[in-house]
Amino acid sequence: MIAWLTDVEGRWDKLVSFTAANPHVSLVDGALRLAEGVTFVFGGDAIDRGAHGRRFVSLLLAARRAYGDRVVLLAGNRDINKLRLVTELGGQPRPSAPATSNRAELLRWTLANTMGAGKAFEFRAAELREAGEPAHDDAVVDSYLADLAPGGELRAYLNASRLGFRVGSTLFLHGGVTVENFLQTPKADPARDVDAWLATLDRFYRDELAVFEAGRRPDALIAYQAQGPDKLNQGSVVYARPTDELGNPQLPPVEIVARLLENGIRRVVVGHTPSGDCPAILRDGGFELVLADNSYGRLEHGSQLSFTDEVTEVRAVTQLDGGAQANLRFTLEREQSGPIGLRDLEGRLVKARLETGDYLLFRGLPNYQVEQVATSAEALSARPLFAAREPLTSPSPAGTR
Repeated sequence: MIAWLTDVEGRWDKLVSFTAANPHVSLVDGALRLAEGVTFVFGGDAIDRGAHGRRFVSLLLAARRAYGDRVVLLAGNRDINKLRLVTELGGQPRPSAPATSNRAELLRWTLANTMGAGKAFEFRAAELREAGEPAHDDAVVDSYLADLAPGGELRAYLNASRLGFRVGSTLFLHGGVTVENFLQTPKADPARDVDAWLATLDRFYRDELAVFEAGRRPDALIAYQAQGPDKLNQGSVVYARPTDELGNPQLPPVEIVARLLENGIRRVVVGHTPSGDCPAILRDGGFELVLADNSYGRLEHGSQLSFTDEVTEVRAVTQLDGGAQANLRFTLEREQSGPIGLRDLEGRLVKARLETGDYLLFRGLPNYQVEQVATSAEALSARPLFAAREPLTSPSPAGTR
């Protein structure tokens, strides 16, 4: 059994809700406990949007030490981009940065304007105060640099992480699979298959971390995880977004799915891209895409997902239009037919089945708004449904998230 959590972003409450009554992963005396036979995969983005980023990184490293390969860590863009701080706070700021010798002012600007983390400085100060440590401006700056120094825990987290992980027929990534990134790796020829691709991605990642260990800026890795001029980076498995510009999830093109299936990949699980307050599952024949980001929802809980080669299990909470909350508790078997993962003619994804037996319909709207409504099985059976592949508009230039 694989248990998945991603995009906690320093929010301890997300970890608490993920572990509450979770049969696979529990939180005991501030430490993760895995049930027998369970592998835990964290999908990246450990810090930035809450006041417990350092605590969460420490917890992940402790779990890795306790369980070894049964704890798998992926590096997210919010984790990798902090590598920039060593040089940018050390006298080589970005050309667009304010002209200042005040490190705290520069760090605040950098977090807010280039890392999508406008409150991260204050969150870090709050975390330092909670730990009984100095929390003045210089102490906050020093804490970020200490995290990345030899012996620092964010440095250790990045060294323990990878860019992708495969187990059986499931591929786990932070961002996603696209036409632009499939089998592609910076500084390397296209890979022959998915396993070779993951190995090439790992070599690239390790080589770039070695550059950082040598005291230089790992420019290729920093570019790989960053958004481009159009606020997209579909060539990166860290930053790719499998949605249209309104945040409506969509399957990879038919030809990419066919090649994934040829390589034995029947399921791709990703985070990074917000898709409401509960996971989005998209299905087409024998292929499944799961978007399981835990940020920017109406309810920022840590959804519970677990997988075997044959089964997807989901436990989560959502908030419907109008404010009512609804629980999701369902299991999907690989060959099971049904409406979940399909889209209606109005562009609404059949996202989940609620405990009531109704189905959750989801649609992204302008200005980061979403529609989330419940409909009965009877009403849904009267709707034409089809695979959620063709983009309603275009990939989502949603900015740094």
